[in-house]
Amino acid sequence: MELADRLRRTRVAGRLLPLALTLGLVLALSGCVSLGGKLPDQLLTLTATATAPAGSSASGTVNDALAVIEPGVPQELDALRVPVQVNDTSIAYIKDAVWVEKPARLFQRLLSETIRAGGTRLVLSGADEQYGAATKLTGHLLAMGYDARMQAVVIRYEAVLTAPGGQISTRRFESEVPGVSADAAAVGRAMNEAANDVAAQVAKWIG
Repeated sequence: MELADRLRRTRVAGRLLPLALTLGLVLALSGCVSLGGKLPDQLLTLTATATAPAGSSASGTVNDALAVIEPGVPQELDALRVPVQVNDTSIAYIKDAVWVEKPARLFQRLLSETIRAGGTRLVLSGADEQYGAATKLTGHLLAMGYDARMQAVVIRYEAVLTAPGGQISTRRFESEVPGVSADAAAVGRAMNEAANDVAAQVAKWIG
């Protein structure tokens, strides 16, 4: 009986050990990430560092115009939260880091403003006008979050440029801001820096 009890306790301990390790990881991250909760007092947004000056204007036809279309996103970015890549298979969210609106729309507007600030493109932003433009910038926002393994903010954008006549060009752009702590304020600042960096790269590529 004593041997049977010892074997039973060993089996139970073997089942509980992986659970204890998992709970330990969750508790270690609990101060930085969250799976839910109420909205914070402040919301995050993106602000273009390159902007068109007041009074600036542009004119032309739909053949000259560029439409910047809201990018597609994976499921974790189709939300108001800032995702955290905990490991290769697990995603959480930064505690108290909440976007004022979905990140794809924020990135689209920042990208439009950055291209417009270059002064060489007629950029259309209205939904109806966008689809009438001869040149369209679409794509996918593949990553826009925090990587806990590298302690870095990462933005990755796969651009697709469709020109008149059907010519299509693609290019992947990425920006990484390392050394960022996993709190809402620090991540928000780094996210804005990385988004502006990617937008500047795209604007230079388009010309």
